[in-house]
Amino acid sequence: MHTLAQLRAGQLSGITRLDLACGLTEFPREIFELADSLEILNLSGNQLDTLPDDLHRLPHLRVLFCSDNRFTELPECLGRCSALTMVGFKANRITRVTGVALPPRLRWLILTDNDVEELPDELGQRPHLQKLMLAGNRLQQLPASLGQCHRLELLRIAANQLTELPQWLLELPSLSWLAYAGNPLEAQAEAAALNTTVPIDWSQLALQQPLGEGASGVIHQALWQAPGQVARNVAVKLYKGQMTSDGSPLHEMHACITAGRHPNLIDVLGQVTGHPEQQAGLVMALIEPSYRNLAGLPSLASCTRDVYADDLRLSAPAALRIAHGIASAAAHLHRQGITHGDLYGHNILCNDQGDCLLGDFGAASFHAITDNLQTRALQRIEVRAFGILLGELLARIEPALAAQDLAWLQDLQARCCQPEVLARPGFDEIEGLLRDRGEGACSRWAAKQP
Repeated sequence: MHTLAQLRAGQLSGITRLDLACGLTEFPREIFELADSLEILNLSGNQLDTLPDDLHRLPHLRVLFCSDNRFTELPECLGRCSALTMVGFKANRITRVTGVALPPRLRWLILTDNDVEELPDELGQRPHLQKLMLAGNRLQQLPASLGQCHRLELLRIAANQLTELPQWLLELPSLSWLAYAGNPLEAQAEAAALNTTVPIDWSQLALQQPLGEGASGVIHQALWQAPGQVARNVAVKLYKGQMTSDGSPLHEMHACITAGRHPNLIDVLGQVTGHPEQQAGLVMALIEPSYRNLAGLPSLASCTRDVYADDLRLSAPAALRIAHGIASAAAHLHRQGITHGDLYGHNILCNDQGDCLLGDFGAASFHAITDNLQTRALQRIEVRAFGILLGELLARIEPALAAQDLAWLQDLQARCCQPEVLARPGFDEIEGLLRDRGEGACSRWAAKQP
């Protein structure tokens, strides 16, 4: 984090990224002295409600973060910033968004946790739009022009006031990660899907070291001492309760419970009751330390694509075991009326043998269990996310598979990612193919090894 004193003293000349969070109520004009180099500007966590009309004097500005401020409208000066591709205004007080405020090269827009009731038609006239984060607003409908955004891959519209998913949304050729939980359109499916789970009193849990923290909550290792039973090591996730980019953390908790048990999902053992601060939480099975995240989160540059370690290499048995396990988990979720919404490598824990677990239900949404065109489309949207994951796994198998095995896997990957949504295979078919043909592929790969 930089300081205003450094900026005013000229000590930041030539930097490409500036981070200022120091209670600003006005945009510091000294920022313009960085015009020759500045590409990323982060002014989140201040008290700003306006930006200067001449912001376009920063000709190299590609990324602007202004979350946790006091804006009531998306500043129209953004539309004149020709290089700006990513705009983040999470957790402000924004009610008004005009077409003039949308940069021509907009690729990634974050308006999570505001009070937006309507979006302009011009949003659909941004051909580079790839990622759109709108959870936690007051939207009753989406502009039909978004149907022209054929590059749109990730859409978060949870916790709004939408009463239906428009047909054009279900036909977007690139859409892969969709979260729509907490809208009126989902209420009936949610009520039908929710199940109860075992209550675990807070007094039975002894929290130990933290294991991780995400947008929706903190996970601790803990000791669970149930009455009359041997103490057991578990993981406890305590939910924060605030709106995240995906939606409501409490909705995530309900989805975890409803998902039920599957070998490739983390077991939910019970729901925390009696927390002294009434905090919601789940008790889950503790994952062995040999498991690690398959990939890292997308970066500013990759936008909707995970970042993998440069040196990650997978054996064919491990890669195909991961692919089969995740396809099996997704098929199970779809049978429960749940789409995961965030099927990514960074949400997969795996070990060297390819044993894997799909986690993070923050973007999960409920849909009808009956087979109809909408249900099928929602499930096939998620199939495209799997297709992308399968391609990422195939790219990291070394030594390479035999040509005959690579061909059918590449064909499956292409079918999963084809632009016609309803022409994609379902997860039952995908799981069957990986199960029936995967074993032979692994045997042929092993036979080639020295």
